[in-house]
Amino acid sequence: MVKRLIIILQSLAIAAIAMAQTSFISDDSIAVYYPAGYEAKQHQPSPIFVREPLALSPLPADWRLKVVFSQNNGKQIATIHTGTGVDLYGTGEVTGPLKRNGRKISLWNIDNPAYGVDGGSHLYQSHPWVMGLRSDGTAFGIIADNTWHQTISTADDVVFESEGPAFRVIVIERQNVRQLMQALADLTGHMELPPLWSLGYHQCRHTYYPDGRVMEIADQLRQHHIPSDVIWMDIDYMDGYRIFTFDPNGFANPHRLNDYLHQQHFKTVYMIDPGVKAEKGYFVDDQGRAGNYFVKTADGKLFEGNVWPGACHFPDFTRPEVRSWWATLYKDFMATGIDGVWNDMNEPAIFGQPEQTMPRDNRHEGGEGVTAGPHLRFHNVYGMNMVRASRQGLLLANPLKRPFILSRSNFLGGQRYAATWTGDNLSHPDHMKLSVPMTLTLGLSGQPFNGPDIGGFCENSNGELVAQWTALGVYFPFVRNHNTKGTIAQEPWAFTPEVLDVCRTAINRRYRLMPYIYTLFREASETGMPVMRPLFMADDKDLSLRSEDRAFLLGGDLLVRPQWAEQTAVPKGNWPRLPLESQEDGYQCELRQRPGSVIPLANLAQSTAELSTDSLTLLVCVNAEGKAVGQLYEDEGDGFGYREGCYRQTSIEATLRKKLLTVQLYQVAGKMPAVSRMVRIGFVAGGRVQYSAWQQGNEFSFKLK
Repeated sequence: MVKRLIIILQSLAIAAIAMAQTSFISDDSIAVYYPAGYEAKQHQPSPIFVREPLALSPLPADWRLKVVFSQNNGKQIATIHTGTGVDLYGTGEVTGPLKRNGRKISLWNIDNPAYGVDGGSHLYQSHPWVMGLRSDGTAFGIIADNTWHQTISTADDVVFESEGPAFRVIVIERQNVRQLMQALADLTGHMELPPLWSLGYHQCRHTYYPDGRVMEIADQLRQHHIPSDVIWMDIDYMDGYRIFTFDPNGFANPHRLNDYLHQQHFKTVYMIDPGVKAEKGYFVDDQGRAGNYFVKTADGKLFEGNVWPGACHFPDFTRPEVRSWWATLYKDFMATGIDGVWNDMNEPAIFGQPEQTMPRDNRHEGGEGVTAGPHLRFHNVYGMNMVRASRQGLLLANPLKRPFILSRSNFLGGQRYAATWTGDNLSHPDHMKLSVPMTLTLGLSGQPFNGPDIGGFCENSNGELVAQWTALGVYFPFVRNHNTKGTIAQEPWAFTPEVLDVCRTAINRRYRLMPYIYTLFREASETGMPVMRPLFMADDKDLSLRSEDRAFLLGGDLLVRPQWAEQTAVPKGNWPRLPLESQEDGYQCELRQRPGSVIPLANLAQSTAELSTDSLTLLVCVNAEGKAVGQLYEDEGDGFGYREGCYRQTSIEATLRKKLLTVQLYQVAGKMPAVSRMVRIGFVAGGRVQYSAWQQGNEFSFKLK
């Protein structure tokens, strides 16, 4: 009865909108603003929301942020006056600094090599989202529920300007950033917990060819003792770039290749683009034609556009029956032993077109409540709908495994379906430095699982850049070395022994930190908190942290400062330096640990398949009261048993009295049996670490020197 009443109230509210601008308060301090003339069928059901922000009652007069709707030259405009002294963030995958005040961003997904088009002001993804942080630490978020081509301006006001029909705006008010991230995730969907192997080091190139070369890369990673989990296959594994096929010469036996890699504890990720080669006799194109699954032009003809295979057809992923068909294509493909999927070129990128994509007036048919409309409406969500279908396919093929999908194109809310990377960056120090605010900004825009191509994708890299970027990149949520055809090799061993040592040391750090990192991903999946966070999240009232975008936080307890970043901001309090090696090489990031925290470290392993939490080093950094706490999340690393309680959440508590440090571990959640571990305590203070002897159990004492 209550649900029916809510639906009736929502219908009445939308009916009233045709007459005048209307605003409502939803549940839990979320305001919904409707412009006059709003047509729900042009926007709803929204791809952004998993929980519709229902309009329940009129907006109170004291609501802080108001939305003013207007029109100019046929464009629909929403203006929000945020007040003075507000720092703005978010806006998704864009270049530029972390703080977004005074920027103009175009929301129109494009293939943008080296970020050279329009200065990188629009790239492969669109996120119509702005978050604000006031001087008192209170936070707000603004969502333009609109997929049409639009811009965001963040000068004196926040302004959304759209080429489509009048759109609604959602405003969230919260007491702090953490609460705001939780609200964003509750509305737009939580990232699913990824498989543990996807958090390791990934090695990729366009292209490793033939399959023997892939095996050589695997052998070299193991011979050089570089911890790693994944090797990627770019488009040349295909037969003439036909998706869901294998080159009969270079990749004639994918089963054998994948088995070889699995034996060495490597997972494999293969690329699948949306463009289907237009060719009778090719099974994917035949099925697509027979089912009438492809996008059509404005006059109803089958659209063709050139991509890697030549002339291609493109699935209309707005249609549920097309997504279901696409999902069926993965079963036989994944049965060859493939572990993950890479959806690229899905803006969609099309060669030789005026905007490097399909015409704006192409038709998409929709379904399940989504009305038919032009590509101008559906362009920005093409990639999102593709990965939605791909995730469905991976679950159909392997229902007991967590899907891993990486997507180049996406939209606000797309974290529900895929991880992402920041596209075809440049092998240049400027792009290495730019990768920090880009990754942070995506995290603040609801996408925790993201990162750049380490070493840079376009043009030649060099040993110095690969060393610096790897030393930094191991703290990103997604860690992959990747470069393009026609450039020099940039694997860690491709330069000098010194570069190899730097990269190995950095990647060793990643794997030792894996228990902490996996716990952060569990937190992200539950709360929406970014894995990699801006420094202001350590203290959202400290104005000196608001613009810092070189140093950052990994989770809440570890501060990371690249060696090239001098005089960075530091949160208040005594964050002592945390050395992880006995000698410094001049490249590894400086780490500092939050007072009052405990960080679990694993023993070194060469892959997550070998990783064990039976033995742990617990890095303890007490606060002024001599206390410290930490968390450790463990599960099977894959599958969905954790949803039924097959996991272990362990609380770690430490107390320092005089010079006696006591540490206790106790299980607080989960049905996995309690364990007794081998534990070594590391007491962090004064820029050094005192280590205890290894002990067995769950309660430990350590007499400090």
